[in-house]
This record gives sequence, C-alpha cells and structure tokens, in this order.
Amino acid sequence: MQAKVEQDTERDLEWQVAESTGGDAKVLLHNDDVTPYDFVVRVLITVFEFSAIRAVSVTQRAHVTGVAYVGTYALEDAKHKVGQAHAMARAAGYPLTLTVELEP
Repeated sequence: MQAKVEQDTERDLEWQVAESTGGDAKVLLHNDDVTPYDFVVRVLITVFEFSAIRAVSVTQRAHVTGVAYVGTYALEDAKHKVGQAHAMARAAGYPLTLTVELEP
C-alpha cells in the first residue's frame, strides 16, 4: 500500500508544477494621479529594459487612456518584473500599479 501512495503523490506533484509555471501573461501599466511621469519612465527602462522612446510611449498611453500594455512574458518573469517595479515604487513612496493577466 505504501508504494501506491507514493506513486499517487508523485503524479499529483508533477501535475501541480506543470500547472503553476506554464503559460504567458500580459503586464499592464495603470495610470494614477500621484506617481510622477518621469518615475514611471525610469521604472520601464530599468525593470523592463525599454528604450527611452518606448518607455515614454507606454507611459503616455497609460496617462491618456488609463491603462497601457507593457508586454507579454512567461508568467514567472511577468510576476518577477512587476514585483521589482512595485518595490521601486514603494521605496520611493509612490502607488504605481502594474498588473499581470494570464493569456488564454
């Protein structure tokens, strides 16, 4: 009986790992009335490795429309980058918000 329990547990763990690490995710930048424009541009350049022109373009789109597409990344990379951006913003005292949405 012990061998069957170990096999079932191993099979369940394999399924959970595949489920939790797969897929791509969109990162979205949300506008707010507090975080300075230049700070957002700096975050996009530093964390997402954007050129200055691309960072300004994405920041401007968020400023005008309320939300802007930053990019599509592997889920874990998206979470990591958003975490880095939020850490930079919180350290500077800003409420900058980026979200991660799973791709279908």
